[in-house]
Amino acid sequence: MNAVSRPDLYAIEGLDSTHHKAVVALGEFARDRVAPTARRRDSAAIGTVDWDLVEEARQLGGLRMGIPEDLGGLGLGNLALGYVMEELAAADPGFALILGATGLFHLPLLLSGDRRLTESYLAPFTGDTVILGCNAVAEELNGMDVVRREHAEYAVDITTARQDGDHYVIRGRKKFITNAPVARFATVMANIEGNPGSTGLTCFVIDLEWDGVVRGETHDKVGYRAAPAGELIFNDVRVPAENVIGDPLGGWDLNVTQGNLCRITCAAISTGIARHSLEHGLQWSTERRQTGKVLYEHQMSARKLADMAARVASSRALWIEAAKKADVTLPVPELEPALAKLVADEAAVFNSNMAMSLLGARSFQRTNDMERILRDSFGPRIYEGSPEALALTITDLITRQ
Repeated sequence: MNAVSRPDLYAIEGLDSTHHKAVVALGEFARDRVAPTARRRDSAAIGTVDWDLVEEARQLGGLRMGIPEDLGGLGLGNLALGYVMEELAAADPGFALILGATGLFHLPLLLSGDRRLTESYLAPFTGDTVILGCNAVAEELNGMDVVRREHAEYAVDITTARQDGDHYVIRGRKKFITNAPVARFATVMANIEGNPGSTGLTCFVIDLEWDGVVRGETHDKVGYRAAPAGELIFNDVRVPAENVIGDPLGGWDLNVTQGNLCRITCAAISTGIARHSLEHGLQWSTERRQTGKVLYEHQMSARKLADMAARVASSRALWIEAAKKADVTLPVPELEPALAKLVADEAAVFNSNMAMSLLGARSFQRTNDMERILRDSFGPRIYEGSPEALALTITDLITRQ
């Protein structure tokens, strides 16, 4: 596999035959079905979902990729998931997020090891009907205060959980939640009353058709427009105590673990975006002639392409390293996923900028895919750890004695 080209899906190493077959099928689906229609989804009305394409993904197992095989899923590990998400992101990162956010709903349930909850809430995703999920952590005023434990006491106006007999009463507003306008189920982080800030963080699984759940604003995003995102408002929603994922007050450990795992697939998504920009730059640079030479033969253009290629190669190498380690290591590694995401997120923005400069005025037109890729490239810098949050994590880890 050339480190800077599209991976040869048939030559991927490190996967068993069943998982390899699934990666090939989903990767070819991304290239043949998702990529050609990306511009149409990007220009659709806010909140529009390409349900026909989601159904095609469902038939290939795209809504149950991480669910174990004994529960009806594909049982893909981090390495296999990373390859799928890179391919989907190189085609349309917004569509990748629809599937990724559903997998993020699954993750806390899988990490809990609670057989009753996993059988109850993962089974619908293995059937013949399209069902989406979401993971509700983010809020209007709480960023780092629900990402880094040492900041927990400073969280304000966080969604709360008040115990009432054999139920918890959930009240609050979650914001910037991918799939919120269309998901059926959500894993929700709330703070148990009586604990300062978010120090009592606890995870609940909630059916979004229950009384008291309101779907608020659907956000008008700059990029990733194929994946609807919005608010979830909980007006005294009664949740059975048995729907606590893990233990009461165990939300922090769960949040950190799922965050470390998600940083791997997020890095793969960023790598796909960076690769897509490189592909556009390369295509134009081999066609366009200036002063009698094709563009890539000019020194400045060659340097841009080389820098872009180096960033794709390094990003892919880092997310693959993190995925392989996470697949065989407990507890889930922290450093490798953080490094992978930091480098890949920067690569996505850098490469889209370089490709824009290579294409010139053409890239500034809405009819050119580069304009969409540029907008999409900034998305990964926001979720699952900004560059600043990742820098704190990385520095903490490399300075430990």
